[in-house]
Amino acid sequence: QLQAYGGGLVQAGGSLRLSCVASGRIFSHYHMGWFRQTPGKERDFVAAIIWSGDNTYYADSVKGRFTISRDNAKATVLQMNSLKPEDTGVYYCSVRINWRSSVYPSQWDYWGQGTLVTVSS
Repeated sequence: QLQAYGGGLVQAGGSLRLSCVASGRIFSHYHMGWFRQTPGKERDFVAAIIWSGDNTYYADSVKGRFTISRDNAKATVLQMNSLKPEDTGVYYCSVRINWRSSVYPSQWDYWGQGTLVTVSS
């Protein structure tokens, strides 16, 4: 089970910090990641981190502005800076049980309930 926290309303240029906590079994190799979705659109990859914290992955649209990190073995944090109105959406935390990350939502195994981020212009 995944629980996401930290969404809210912020002005363009501001910052938000999202947290995701996993409960249950710890796997030997996995990625934790974030996707976002807006109405009528598909869920898009935002960022991912391998379980060890050694590797991180970002969508081009957020590179240099967002940072994903591990809080502990079962939690991840997405620090979002210099937010833009196009960052608005429901952000979902996810876990992929695999040595490799993926940008495709269908290849991720577990999902949280989503948290809404709204960036006003």
